[in-house]
Amino acid sequence: MKNLYIYKITLVASLILASTSCKKEYKDPNAALATDVLNSSRGLTGIAVGLQKLYSAGRTGVYFNSIEANGFVTNELLLSNSGNIPELQLFSGGNSVDGTNTILGNLWSYSSKIIFDADNVINNAANLPDKNYAAGLIAYSSIFKALALGNLSQYWEKVPASIGKNVNFITRVEGFNKAIAVIDNALAVITANAISASFNANIPKNMNVKNTLLALKARYALFAGNYPLALTTANLVDPVGYSTFDFDTNTFNPIYDIATSTNNVFQPSNINLGQAGSFVPDAADQRVPFYTQPITKAPFLGIKGFGAALTQSIPVFLPGEITLIKAEAYARQPDLTSALIELNKVVTKTPSSDHFGVGAALPSLTGTYTQAQLLDLIYKHRCIELYMSGLKIEDMRRFGRPNSDRKRNFFPYPFTERDNNPNTPADPTF
Repeated sequence: MKNLYIYKITLVASLILASTSCKKEYKDPNAALATDVLNSSRGLTGIAVGLQKLYSAGRTGVYFNSIEANGFVTNELLLSNSGNIPELQLFSGGNSVDGTNTILGNLWSYSSKIIFDADNVINNAANLPDKNYAAGLIAYSSIFKALALGNLSQYWEKVPASIGKNVNFITRVEGFNKAIAVIDNALAVITANAISASFNANIPKNMNVKNTLLALKARYALFAGNYPLALTTANLVDPVGYSTFDFDTNTFNPIYDIATSTNNVFQPSNINLGQAGSFVPDAADQRVPFYTQPITKAPFLGIKGFGAALTQSIPVFLPGEITLIKAEAYARQPDLTSALIELNKVVTKTPSSDHFGVGAALPSLTGTYTQAQLLDLIYKHRCIELYMSGLKIEDMRRFGRPNSDRKRNFFPYPFTERDNNPNTPADPTF
């Protein structure tokens, strides 16, 4: 198997992707320069900051492709232009989706690239003399490594055990647990050595590193089925410790830039946010006008929410997600009384009381509910509260929604992986 060579490392992280398959090896043709960069706090900071851009920016970034892949197969999104073949495959679903799909290829390859770069930062930062600055590098890079591992584990049945040639695969639950282990290591590092102010001054603003690590740990513990850990961790998340991906006139909000401003890629599927039956939003639910807006193009519904403006920030996680993690973890243990209390915090929350303006502003749910009924309500409100977050396909599986409610259950492996790694698993049948 041929090795691929990544971009020449500079003091800022490159956005050029050098591989489309995680089984490849990434090498720098200028080894001396690479060594200098990996041994300096300035060089490692450049690579670390580049991780956020690789994840959140542009049409090839993990964030945008996650929104598309998830949205089309879970009926959140309507295809606006059937000439966009990768989107058409996902919108059609089933066997229309194959290993040539570039949306899935971007998800796979950019996630793998993030893991590779994050490992370089985490492993080399430990050798820096300034342990407080090193702690910041390790913790910040761990956010993106965990997000990359989490995205791979959400969309594929099995994920690579590592980055390299002919790597073996692990189960997706093992993938989530691996993300949790990355986070635990980062939390231990910043407990031993607090992140320095000088490090915080050198990374994009509005990233609460510790709180983001805790929020992601709660998310992936929930996805792994470890409900006690999910609840314990969610209770540690600071309710006012917000984190956002920020954009400017050089780096645009990808949802607005690609979809909202053109209405030529995707739109909300309908006023019900793709929900049907008992899961349709209540008529007065204020989250519907938060996430959607009238437009002149049929079906006359456009994107609003976190894709409403060119430089609009996107939250790394929503406060409502953390509350709903608590509600679900309680419901599954089961502690139905506590589950209803947490669920009602989301149901009654007003837009003005939410930092990001996401609020249903509905009356409290009252009465006695069975565990199954509460779980259905939690699922309903996750689908609305977390609309276009890339998380719905994982929710549909976890809450036992029938396959008929979605167009794919898991995705086929990109051909760039299958053609170069003999250990690539068989594609799922659906």
